[in-house]
Amino acid sequence: MASVCFYFQVHQPYRLRRYTVFDSDSKYFDNVKNSEICKKVANKCYLPTNLLLLELIKKHQGRFKISFSITGVLLEQLQLYAPHVLASFQELAGTGCVEFLTETYFHSLSFLYSQDEFIEQIKSHRQAIQHFFGQTPRVFRNTELIYNNALAELIGKMDSFDAILTEGADHIMGYRSPDFVYRPVSDSRLKLLLKNYRLSDDIAFRFSNRAWSQWPLNADRFATWVNAVNGNGYTVNLFMDYETFGEHQWADTGIFNFMRHLPDEILKHPHNDFKTPSEVVAAYDAVGVIDVPYTISWADIERDLSAWLGNHMQQNALSELYKLESKVKSTNDKEIISDWRKLQISDHFYYMCTKWFSDGDVHKYFNPFNSPYEAYINFMNVLDNLNSRCSKALQQIKRQSLDIPIVPDPTIMQATEKRISKLTN
Repeated sequence: MASVCFYFQVHQPYRLRRYTVFDSDSKYFDNVKNSEICKKVANKCYLPTNLLLLELIKKHQGRFKISFSITGVLLEQLQLYAPHVLASFQELAGTGCVEFLTETYFHSLSFLYSQDEFIEQIKSHRQAIQHFFGQTPRVFRNTELIYNNALAELIGKMDSFDAILTEGADHIMGYRSPDFVYRPVSDSRLKLLLKNYRLSDDIAFRFSNRAWSQWPLNADRFATWVNAVNGNGYTVNLFMDYETFGEHQWADTGIFNFMRHLPDEILKHPHNDFKTPSEVVAAYDAVGVIDVPYTISWADIERDLSAWLGNHMQQNALSELYKLESKVKSTNDKEIISDWRKLQISDHFYYMCTKWFSDGDVHKYFNPFNSPYEAYINFMNVLDNLNSRCSKALQQIKRQSLDIPIVPDPTIMQATEKRISKLTN
């Protein structure tokens, strides 16, 4: 049997406005641009794809299943700018054929810098999924599928999850196939579901590439590739950005027609089905252990952290950001803490990437700044202002504590008065 497991990452960041050394206000984010992009992607991708998936779920009477991870920052934006799209995700949740996963609320790299912040964001995101979709997630995916042995150990200690999603990177897998279920080295209970990046990227990246030998890709040909897994694996994990549909692959490429016909073609094979990640975990035993001593991700051809930590600008920006954690949280100022967390969104550091080789076009496409250097300077200007706000807030707290009058304990006062009365009599 080959079970197809569709997982879609749904995310849009809070983009920073142009912020110079001459700016002193705390309005860091470009709300006009964020609203504009959220509405555009909602109309091009989220709404039409949600409607299509709902149609397919109803058509196949529950045999077609999918899963999502929607970041907390996008849920906030959908509430503000596209509530009808949020409602359409909730309608999908109501079918019983859609699973929602947990990740870091702010789509952050906090796992690499602060265990406490990482856990706080996971708990916040889990609560958001429970609130909006009525599900308590049992499967975890870290930002950009970032993973190593230490992450599995930490997630295992939380005792809240059954599985973790990550990349089926060649240098980790070796001769093994990502089409089986595995376990991490640190936890015999957790399971690992690994992205089949070849088949996933056929849809996400190569679909509209006219130079690709398999172009144009249609549903029946893709289904034959899935069928080939029968007898050679348990699950074909197709993990990709949800923006693949209508945004990265425009409607005129035929991506929606491809998706409309794919379930029919997959289900023609009597041994194929669709499963959510939790169903894959429940259905199949792990065949072995995956040892990942070095951190991997699903980004670029390297499948490592170089998209966010590949140069000194990125390293410096992240280091300075997380150095502020204690100071920020000591202010107990909700707005300061919220702004600091929004600055953790991984996209800010992706914009600073200087990899202009095999993956250069991808980084240029997603970058709202003219250059990585401009992105870095802009970010550091904002961070400097946030640091100043923290200092002022802490000074205010200190002044307030000094201004508090000392109120004598009445019991002590009465006892003292009695002693004085005795001495004077």
